[in-house]
Amino acid sequence: MKRNSGSKLRVHLLFWILYYILEVYLDFYWSRYQFPDFKWQIRLQNTLMLELGYLLVKMPLAYALLYVYDKIHSKEIFKYVFYILIVITAVLGHRFFTHFIIYPYIYGVTETLDGKLPSEFINGYVAFNSFMDLIFMAGLIFGVEITRQKNLLKDQISQLKSEKLDQELTMLKAQINPHFLFNTLNNIYGMALKKADETPEVILQLSKIMRYNIYEAAENTISIAKDIENIRDFIQIQKIRHRELTLNFTEDIDNPSQEISPLILIQFVENAFKHGVSESLGNTFISIDIHLKNGILTYAVENSKEEQIQQHSTQIGLKNIRRQLELLYPQHKLSVEDKKDRYFVTLIIDFHDTRSL
Repeated sequence: MKRNSGSKLRVHLLFWILYYILEVYLDFYWSRYQFPDFKWQIRLQNTLMLELGYLLVKMPLAYALLYVYDKIHSKEIFKYVFYILIVITAVLGHRFFTHFIIYPYIYGVTETLDGKLPSEFINGYVAFNSFMDLIFMAGLIFGVEITRQKNLLKDQISQLKSEKLDQELTMLKAQINPHFLFNTLNNIYGMALKKADETPEVILQLSKIMRYNIYEAAENTISIAKDIENIRDFIQIQKIRHRELTLNFTEDIDNPSQEISPLILIQFVENAFKHGVSESLGNTFISIDIHLKNGILTYAVENSKEEQIQQHSTQIGLKNIRRQLELLYPQHKLSVEDKKDRYFVTLIIDFHDTRSL
């Protein structure tokens, strides 16, 4: 609220400064013809003073109209009555200042019509001139204020959308972490039943992975080098259990510090183990290729699977990943091939076209 008030104050202050400069320029230019015998220094001094005086009439009018526009929520006819009363009051104030102060005290002359007949305090002609001067100012301030409010509303909507997306991403990540943890604990449980010597090593690896998931993955982005390191730790755990697995891991990264949203890439590897290797009886393989060049990531994961495995089994978690990619990398390309004996995923991300994280 304070920030919005400060923004409004700055916008309105700038408006009145620019408006004052404009009016001074116009009146100073007009005074050359109205008072040709005055020196330009005197005319400028008079113009500066009278425009300051006019602001004492115009500013209350402007903010009275804006107050009615913003705060009065009665029926439209009553709003228009308020508008009319405010404008009439402002016209009378404008005329009073012009007729009784500007001409006799600033210019030292009597106000006249076209330099001939003395002007009355109020009549149709002078009232119309005052009305047009005031309405011109009111139109400008309304335009500035409505534009400011629209921009503020646009910023608020954008912020709400961003907060909503951040909350959704947080929920999606929260869905991932338990899923990953339970799978790994199941692996350790199986090894513990067999009293495998590697169990302590796997627990240590799990501790490292959990540290990554709890602390580092909580950040919006992380370097791709750390994300790949987490994938390698995950693979080390799985390789101890799946000793017959043939695994090829190719990595070609030209910028290890490239930022990426954590816990996206590992999901494809996790699916390859859970729905491919873990459910296969014969020779199993996983092939992982990660290439990053000139800000474009090409990521491919291929794994073997049994022909009788139901097709929907490999879709677990895929909707989650797709949604994250849609939010973070709208221009990504994700290709999924589900064949009889293998599953192949290719992901391309152009980091030059990325949602602000």
